[in-house]
Amino acid sequence: MGFLVLIVRIMGRISTFRSYQFVLLLAATLAVIAFYYFGSERHSFSSTTKRIRQTQANTNRNDADLTESDIFRSRKGSSEAGGQRYHALMMFTKVDRSRSLQDKFRVAMLSMVKLAHFLEGEVLVLHFVSDQASQELGQRMLQEFLQDAPFKYEVSIIFHDVVELTQKLFPIVEAMQKHFSAGSGAYYSESIFFLSVAMHHIMPESLTRIVQLDLDLKYKTNIRDLFQEFDKFPPGAVIGITREMQPVYRHTFWLYRKENPKTRVGEPPPEGLPGFNSGVMLLDLSAMRASTLYNQLLKPSNVAKLAEQYRFKGHLGDQDFFTMIGMEHPELFYSLACGWNRQLCTWWRDHGYGDVFQLYYGCDGPVYIYHGNCNSPIPDD
Repeated sequence: MGFLVLIVRIMGRISTFRSYQFVLLLAATLAVIAFYYFGSERHSFSSTTKRIRQTQANTNRNDADLTESDIFRSRKGSSEAGGQRYHALMMFTKVDRSRSLQDKFRVAMLSMVKLAHFLEGEVLVLHFVSDQASQELGQRMLQEFLQDAPFKYEVSIIFHDVVELTQKLFPIVEAMQKHFSAGSGAYYSESIFFLSVAMHHIMPESLTRIVQLDLDLKYKTNIRDLFQEFDKFPPGAVIGITREMQPVYRHTFWLYRKENPKTRVGEPPPEGLPGFNSGVMLLDLSAMRASTLYNQLLKPSNVAKLAEQYRFKGHLGDQDFFTMIGMEHPELFYSLACGWNRQLCTWWRDHGYGDVFQLYYGCDGPVYIYHGNCNSPIPDD
C-alpha cells in the first residue's frame, strides 16, 4: 500500500517537472524502495513465527567488537533500545560429528524456549563457541527451534570461533592445564575447556555477567529466573556454582584425605566440601576482573602451590580448578541450590563408592534444570 501511495504522489507531480527531473525523482524513489524492501532482508512469516536474519560476521574481528548484528536475530515484537541483555554461553564444538550431541542440543533448546519468558525490552543473548562446521549446523537447527517457538521476547545468537578463543586462552591457562587435564603434551586443544576460568580477560568489558551452560541440560523453569541468582551473591563472590553430586572429589583428593584424616575436603554435604560441578555456572565478569584474590590465584606459581598442597591431579578442566581454589577460598563462590544443576550421573555408585554415594547424590527441593551428565537419561515431562 505504501508503494502505491508513493507512485500516485509521484504521478501527480509529473506535470510540474521537466522530463529529466521526473527521471531523477523516480530513480531516487526506486533506490529508497530497494533499500527498505531488499537491503533489510525482510521476510514475511505467519503471526506465530519470528523473523530470522543472519548476517556474516567478520571472522578476523576481535571478539570485543561483536554485536548483535553478527548473528541470527529472532524476535516477535520489538525490543526497547537499551533493554537489559541476559547473556548465556554454550560450548558447541564437534557437534556436526555427533548425533548424540545434536540430540542433547535439541532437548536443551526446545525446553529452554518453551518455558522462557522475558519482560518487554529484554533480550536473551545466546553465545556459542563453535567450529565452522558445527556453526553451520547450529544455525540450521536454531532456525528450526526458534521459528515455531511460542516466546514473545527477542533472542540474539552469537557464534564465537573456537580457534580464535583458544589462541587467546592458551597463554593464560597453559600452566594450569597439567594439573587439571587428562593426557599429555601441550594441551593446546584442551584450553577451551578452561574458558570460564579466564573469560573475564577475553570478553569485552561491556559484558559484565554471563551464564555458562552445558549442552546436556533440560530446563524445567524460566531461564530468566537463573539470572536473578546473581543478585544473591555475597560480597567477594565472583562465581555461582552447584556442588558436585557424586563422590568425584572424595576420590581425587584421596592422598590429601589420607594425610589429613579429619579434613572436610571431599566429604559429603552439608558439613563436607564435595567440590563443584561446572554444568551450570554464573560468572560475574565484573567481579572477576575486580577481584585481586581471584586473579592472583590464576598465576602459575599459585596454581602449582595449591595443587601441591592438596596433592591434586584432576582431569575435568575448569571444574577441577574451581573445586581446588574453593577448598582454600570458599568466599569466592556463591552456592547455587542443587536444583539449578540436578546432576543425574551415577557412575561412581558402581565404581567403588556405593556405600556413600547417596550422601552426595541426594538433592532436596524443586528441580529447575536437569543435567544428563555422563550420558544419563533425563526424565520425560
